Amino acid sequence: MSTLSSVAGTAEVSPHDELYRRVIWRLIPLLGLCYLTAYLDRINIGFAKLQMAEQLSFSETAYGLGAGLFFVGYILFEVPSNLVLEKVGARLWLARIMISWGILSGLTMLVTQAWQFYLLRFLLGAAEAGFLPGVLFYLTGWFPSWRRARIIALFMIGLPLSSLVGGPLSGAIMTFADGWHGLFGWQWLFLLEAIPTVILGLVLLVALPDSPRQAKWLNTDERQALESELARDSAANPSRQTTFRDGFFNLKVWMLGGIDFAILLSAYAIGFWLPTFIHNAGVGDSSTIGWLTSIPSLAGLVGMLLVGFSSDRHRERRWHIIVPFLIGAAAMSLSTLFAHNAVATVTVFAIASGAIMGAIPVFFSLPATFLKGQAAATGFALACSLANIAGLVSNSLMGWILDLTGSSAIALLCFAAALLLGCLLVLALPGHQVNR
Repeated sequence: MSTLSSVAGTAEVSPHDELYRRVIWRLIPLLGLCYLTAYLDRINIGFAKLQMAEQLSFSETAYGLGAGLFFVGYILFEVPSNLVLEKVGARLWLARIMISWGILSGLTMLVTQAWQFYLLRFLLGAAEAGFLPGVLFYLTGWFPSWRRARIIALFMIGLPLSSLVGGPLSGAIMTFADGWHGLFGWQWLFLLEAIPTVILGLVLLVALPDSPRQAKWLNTDERQALESELARDSAANPSRQTTFRDGFFNLKVWMLGGIDFAILLSAYAIGFWLPTFIHNAGVGDSSTIGWLTSIPSLAGLVGMLLVGFSSDRHRERRWHIIVPFLIGAAAMSLSTLFAHNAVATVTVFAIASGAIMGAIPVFFSLPATFLKGQAAATGFALACSLANIAGLVSNSLMGWILDLTGSSAIALLCFAAALLLGCLLVLALPGHQVNR
């Protein structure tokens, strides 16, 4: 049996296991590849910085602000985007999201001034807003709650894969394409890495069914089987809320936003700034930096699969978030001791990445345990919107601290403390409801 099928197996014996494997193979590789390009287009600015900041005379603060402004657009448009997706369907709306953000990411190659950089980063965030919560909401229409942590893990391996693949790729483009046809390496980076996003957006228009009823590769009995599983899941938790108000004015959703905020402070510090940390530790070659950044990404991929699988198998959510948070907080704190040692820097951030990324699929299995319908669409998007304030805070704070002190230590310790506070929020969630 293949690795994907093994990981996707369920915690309970089900007559529909083989059917779900077919659904997984039809949906998850495509959506995971889309997420890979999403995160790659989001964080390739970390590699571009190694050239463009000097060539365009951007300070650390200017870079941090530009990187962070992505999240202002993202935050403002995430909830409206998911509400539109619920109305028009995932196929059309996810394709629109991908095509528009691919075009804007490519246009970043034309930046010459700071205000242009700020504007395009804001527009890129607005264009991409809704992709992640949209996919998470979409998957609730295919998989019952007891299958979702590992399904989300399979989908979200696109996140660490984007750095695992994108690190060496970005480093190679920066090194070998620099000066080709009169363009700098960072300009080729934005152009070449935007093209797959637009192509995948067009593929979604053709290949993604809005729901089991629209899937031509399922017969009538198979569609009914999937719908009966979802109905059984809904009947097992009849108290789930359904309206926009239920999703927006819901304390647990705001708590989830706080938990994800803690995750993303550290995740974005690693994603956006690891090339800089490695460079400051004494590694000057862009290609070598690209390969070194892939090591924490590989650790993140393994962590997501292992923790997601374990959480579904044990039907336990809270401690599968808390324990990774504690490990991640310890690693982020220890990273401050090794700022001038490249091997130690990569090792400690690999531990942090494996732990923090491991908690992500478990976390994203939580909203649909108490929300459905429009409430779930709203809740997923609101939690993501609140959390993505971390992108603005993480990047702006890191840039400001580096300019002010020349060291990232204060910012990294703040992010570690946020993970510890996140543990308290996780403990406050009702175990009987989220451990499903």
